[in-house]
Amino acid sequence: MNTLTKFDLTPFHRATVGFDRLFDTLDRQFANSVSTSYPPYNIIKIGEDGFQIEIAVAGFREDELDIQVKDNILTIVGDQRRDEEVIAYIHKGISARSFNRTFTLGEHVEVKGATVTAGLLVIDLLRELPEEDKPKKIAITFQK
Repeated sequence: MNTLTKFDLTPFHRATVGFDRLFDTLDRQFANSVSTSYPPYNIIKIGEDGFQIEIAVAGFREDELDIQVKDNILTIVGDQRRDEEVIAYIHKGISARSFNRTFTLGEHVEVKGATVTAGLLVIDLLRELPEEDKPKKIAITFQK
């Protein structure tokens, strides 16, 4: 069974501005990695300049998750530290493995916050252009 699946990020390319590097990097990660499925995640576009990354973190406690941003690289680390207590599972369907997931952010993209609700880590991102990079309206004068 082939665990490598081809992901098509074309719809994201068409719908976003300023995240070109992010999706190029995601394409490269999908192409070069055999196991990129854990933990599963979604990237959501909200409005013109807002984005969210949702990551499934069921079973992780607050002290087992860490989010950092450095040089436009967003890194999410989940490190599950289990007690030495031996648990006799009858069925174990919830993964208990650690992860390290990175995302390359587009220019002027800032992380605005992160919350965990119902087992989903939601990271809010906002692209804020500096005033000098924003489009300027040029007045047109008609001469007679």
